[in-house]
Amino acid sequence: MNRIAVAGAGLLAVVGFLLGLVVAGTAPPIPTTSLQRPPLDVKPLTIEASARSGSVAIGSGLVDFGAVAARINMAVVNVDTASRVSDDRPLSRRYGGDDSAVPREGSGSGFIIDPAGFILTNHHVVSGADRVTVTLSNGRSYRADIVGVDPAIDVALLQIHAREPLPVTTLGSSDTLRVGEWVCAIGNPLGVYVHSVTVGVVSFLGRKLFDPGLDAYIQTDAAISLGNSGGPLINARGEVVGITTAISAQAPNIGFAIPISQVVDVLPQLREHGSVARGSIPATFRTLTPELRRALGVGPMAGALVEDVTSDLPADHGGLHRYDVVTRIDGQAIGSNDELTRYVSTRLPGTVASLEVWREGEVRLVPVKLRDRPLAPDILRRTRPEADIRSAVDEKSPLGISVRDLDTAYADRLRIPETIQGVVIVEIDPASPARLAQLRTNQVILEINRRRVTSEADFRAVMGSLKRGEPAALLIYDRRSTERTIALVMPDAEP
Repeated sequence: MNRIAVAGAGLLAVVGFLLGLVVAGTAPPIPTTSLQRPPLDVKPLTIEASARSGSVAIGSGLVDFGAVAARINMAVVNVDTASRVSDDRPLSRRYGGDDSAVPREGSGSGFIIDPAGFILTNHHVVSGADRVTVTLSNGRSYRADIVGVDPAIDVALLQIHAREPLPVTTLGSSDTLRVGEWVCAIGNPLGVYVHSVTVGVVSFLGRKLFDPGLDAYIQTDAAISLGNSGGPLINARGEVVGITTAISAQAPNIGFAIPISQVVDVLPQLREHGSVARGSIPATFRTLTPELRRALGVGPMAGALVEDVTSDLPADHGGLHRYDVVTRIDGQAIGSNDELTRYVSTRLPGTVASLEVWREGEVRLVPVKLRDRPLAPDILRRTRPEADIRSAVDEKSPLGISVRDLDTAYADRLRIPETIQGVVIVEIDPASPARLAQLRTNQVILEINRRRVTSEADFRAVMGSLKRGEPAALLIYDRRSTERTIALVMPDAEP
């Protein structure tokens, strides 16, 4: 697995992330009740609009990032944090005799977005902090209030009350970025090399790292280091297009930034409420592909396929059903699961969305009341017992897996509910189609191409009926997430 690390956590403790295996920060999150919000009579944010005057270029036509840095650097700030944690070491002489209050210090970056002193940075930079200090480019320092935080996309909004005019960055649009476009990053790497400028290109758009439903990271090869977290990623026009957030611990030229358009969407909620509420549909979806359409026999050419519906959603009263295909929401066309998730996340919980749904040859309108979107679970907190392969079959299927019946004793060991009936994956060929489909041992296969599989004999019968190379859509129950999802396995067409 590729290791991913946040780019600006504390200097004394580095918070690590595994791509696909997430490690949460050890510092406790800031309680909502502790957020220090500005007085109610403060005017709303007045984000500096982009002038879009074109790239800053020198005579040869190359981008002049010297001019870009000169324009933006004054509005980039250092963010220093301190929090108290329990420590058994005798530090009374250093910390005034209070052994139970040992400061933990951290450092990151940020940038000013409003003349009233509003500053953007990462949530992980200030998470758990008892004190946040912002230092301007002129060396003056101010204590900052934490106005709002959004852990879901790792953003925090701060405010300082300065007695001097403040320089402000210009926010651009990350929606118009292109792969290969020049960008630069400004920040506070290692908490020492303040206002460092690095240059690179956009390497990839829409990278998913932590929460597949919300993530759309900008990947760049502009050098980003620990301490850069919260700093701006800037295009050739001198506009902020992202917030530098994470790096690969295995490749120094792979860094990630939150798209600024995603941040701008939540700024009003951060300013007014101190947190962000996102709507969600109580069901799981996946993008309908030509292979899935063929395997499941559904009609639409594109949309979001319903994989599972929570038990408390009133499906019997016009709600969603498994294998429904959502093609439009509130009149807007939906081409993928990502498009549906992004749209729903812009709606507030409690509102009703109107879904246009294809179901068994009919198109109908399904109203769904949106719920609160939960944070993505911390994958590392889940346990994974060793697979019991003593009863595994010797011959693997064309999918590259071995299965066994889900008897009572085995179900009890894996804590699988009695309502789950299927076969358990006990072995996966590491070079098989199943491996490429990211199947895992101890997952339960419930259906294959909409045919129920309740025993090893059922599994063999379905496998025997598939033509060579025919796609197999497996309805899977995962004991770790307790969700039903669809895994599309593409067997080899040739022996």
